[in-house]
Amino acid sequence: MDLRIDMPLVLLLLLPLFLYFGWTYFHERQRLKRSHIVVLTIRIVAAGCLVFALAGPYLLLPIKEEQIVYLVDRSASMNGTEDEMVQFIQESLQSKKEPQLAGIYSFSSTLQTEAILSKTLKEVPKLTEIKATDQTNIEQSLQLASGIIDPKKATRLVLLTDGNETKGDALEFATKLKGSNISVDIKPFSQPVVNDVSLKSFVSPQVAYVGEQQQLVTDIHATSAGQGELLLYENDELIHREAVELTEGTNVFTYKHAATAEGLVKYEAVVQVGQDAIFENNKLTSVTMVQSEPHLLIVNGYETASPIAAALGSQSIAYDVVAPKSLPNELSSYLQYNAIVFDNVPGHLVGEAKMSVIEQAVKNFGVGFTMVGGENSFGLGGYFKTPIETLLPVEMEIKGKEQLPSLGLVIVLDRSGSMQGSKLELAKEAAARSVEMLRDEDTLGFIAFDDRPWEIIETGPLSSKEEAVDTILSVTPGGGTEIYSSLAKAYENLADLKLQRKHIILLTDGQSQAGNYEDLIGEGKEEGITLSTVAIGQDADANLLEALSDMGSGRFYDVIDEQTIPSILSRETAMISRTYIEDNPFYPAIYNAAGWNSLFANGVPQMNAYIGTTAKQGATVVAESEKEDPVLAQWQYGLGKTFAFTSDSTGKWTGDWARWQNWGAFWQTLISQMLPSYNDVAYDVRLEADGSFMITDPTNEAAFLDIVAVNEAGEELETQLETISASQVRAVVQAEPGLIFFRIADEKQAIYQAGLSVPYSAEYELLPVNNQLIEELTQRTGGTVLKEPQDVFRDFTTKGADRQNIATWLLLASMLLFFIDITIRRFGWNFLTNAKKKEPLVEEKTIPEDTNVAQLLKGMKKRS
Repeated sequence: MDLRIDMPLVLLLLLPLFLYFGWTYFHERQRLKRSHIVVLTIRIVAAGCLVFALAGPYLLLPIKEEQIVYLVDRSASMNGTEDEMVQFIQESLQSKKEPQLAGIYSFSSTLQTEAILSKTLKEVPKLTEIKATDQTNIEQSLQLASGIIDPKKATRLVLLTDGNETKGDALEFATKLKGSNISVDIKPFSQPVVNDVSLKSFVSPQVAYVGEQQQLVTDIHATSAGQGELLLYENDELIHREAVELTEGTNVFTYKHAATAEGLVKYEAVVQVGQDAIFENNKLTSVTMVQSEPHLLIVNGYETASPIAAALGSQSIAYDVVAPKSLPNELSSYLQYNAIVFDNVPGHLVGEAKMSVIEQAVKNFGVGFTMVGGENSFGLGGYFKTPIETLLPVEMEIKGKEQLPSLGLVIVLDRSGSMQGSKLELAKEAAARSVEMLRDEDTLGFIAFDDRPWEIIETGPLSSKEEAVDTILSVTPGGGTEIYSSLAKAYENLADLKLQRKHIILLTDGQSQAGNYEDLIGEGKEEGITLSTVAIGQDADANLLEALSDMGSGRFYDVIDEQTIPSILSRETAMISRTYIEDNPFYPAIYNAAGWNSLFANGVPQMNAYIGTTAKQGATVVAESEKEDPVLAQWQYGLGKTFAFTSDSTGKWTGDWARWQNWGAFWQTLISQMLPSYNDVAYDVRLEADGSFMITDPTNEAAFLDIVAVNEAGEELETQLETISASQVRAVVQAEPGLIFFRIADEKQAIYQAGLSVPYSAEYELLPVNNQLIEELTQRTGGTVLKEPQDVFRDFTTKGADRQNIATWLLLASMLLFFIDITIRRFGWNFLTNAKKKEPLVEEKTIPEDTNVAQLLKGMKKRS
């Protein structure tokens, strides 16, 4: 047991106290009686207790229990060592003593529990699966382990690792353990020596021109000599395949390629060998900005040839025409183009994941976008509350219009166990969107079924959209699947309602027992009820659902991509809840908009029809119908310019416009206004050794740049910018290995694009044990590098202790002594000794009036 003091300097206050009392006693010792000395002693002790209490004294009481925590590195660089590490732990546990607690935790990028701290641990349990193995974060594992243990007890953290950390700084955290009860022991392990071939680097030019010969340079490292195959891809298309001889060590191969793709072009190098230890280090990507003339992507929703391509002709801007289902998923594929046109494209054939990527291309990279009307476009295409609606200058809803048909909608949703996860969540979100598209006077019902129907929202007038949405989103998965009874319940609820339109939407991913569907749907049709069905996934009974939609005069959707579910339901709701198509011939009104007036100098042709939308606040309406609906609207979305042309491109709706002499010029004008303004300044973007990106501005205005980083999935990445100098900015981006695209814009919103590749994690490199880190970490924490398993439970040099604060007890003692002092002064010494007769403490004549003690004792006598 040790006595310790937090603030020893406070004890200096004892000096003036002892001097004062010592001086008093020395000068008055001849006059003081025994009782006076007792009072003086009580005061000295009370004052001393008070000073000691202020100094923060405490006792350290020893704790016998000790803690040993195993931290097992299970990152990718430790593959093949798990059995060896488990064996080491098992052997070491044989030496565990009775008062010692042991626990096992494994880590890579995060820490997870294998066996909690206990005295009873004798066997190593089967290690649980660890998912993310692409990082080694020793710092975080030490930090989390420090929070698990009791800091009062002596603790030994036993690291089983190769010491090759790829994230965090273990040595920096080790300084925080100094002076604590925690030490760190390390048992080094490493992967067995194996054959491995890895791509160390792959470089393509940062900027090139169409047709220019460019060098693609690959640096391949091999642990042993052998044969392999090198494959090179341009935008995921194979451009080169070569058998290569690999020598031990570094192998550099150069391939000359004339660029054919345009815009931000992705190149990829892949090396393949027969036996390879780590596959993750066999692929690298690089990006080159291939400058050329503008390039347009036309997404054609018609089964015939693209009407817009025909109107543009062969001498116009270069363009590619693709079907909606062929749209790519990666951002790099869209950044090849300067503008995108959706011509009568249904939203459910695109999916919200691709819509989000396109929205990023428009917002952050200035790619222009136009949506052209048709029976599968705008609201009828299912774009309500999608990323595409967000970027367009119009809303899909029609606001402030005449009385629309009364509507009853019942959504029948499969909530069986097989729907659990993203399918059910997307289906609920889709149902919620459909509710938001309804009017307050519309009728809504919502049935969720498993092996029986559950009427979540009773069919009736929609009183509160917010309450209905919350109710739908709260549905949880259940058991089996039984469709017929739920569908029958929906028909029953709608049958007697006096509504102009009554519709049921059925969504399921499973099979169902047989039922008399033909009679059920036939009776429903007599009551004006229609039915659309959605088959989700390959396990759904698509044949049954398609037959049901045919009998119910509705539509059938076979969904493979779950992301398309919201678009399908919003399309269905739009088709039955609104009269979107305005089909009365009219002459659009043209407003004074730059670049458009010259086209209509000789008059405006007649138009037959368009889809009703509402212009957003801030949008510019170029052409407007007689009902003041936008026919052509534009606005700026981020760095991109977007347009909405609510008529079609075929001539069916556009009427005389399609026979107009300026029809081709109209599309060329539209496309030219969509094109972004690119910056001619060649910013230099480089990946630094520490994983950050250095952006250099030759105009020395780096501090004014607007910089955004986006990954291949179109997700905007968290980016921290640090201005280094007038010409340089450092960007720290939270990104996974793969392609990153930088959009750099100046104060004039001129755009510069650059793409870089974040290489695979250092976890996938064959590295030796990091002995330097292991030595420093053990030295800083008072641990050791372990050699034998029994060394884990060797005696602790630092024992645990429980701190007991005694300042409160000293304060209480001081208060008690002061109380005794006051009592003696108030009632006299005889009161405490129970004397029958009072004795004067000191005869008055012996007290010199000119001394402090004399005055004090005189006062005490008077009070007594």
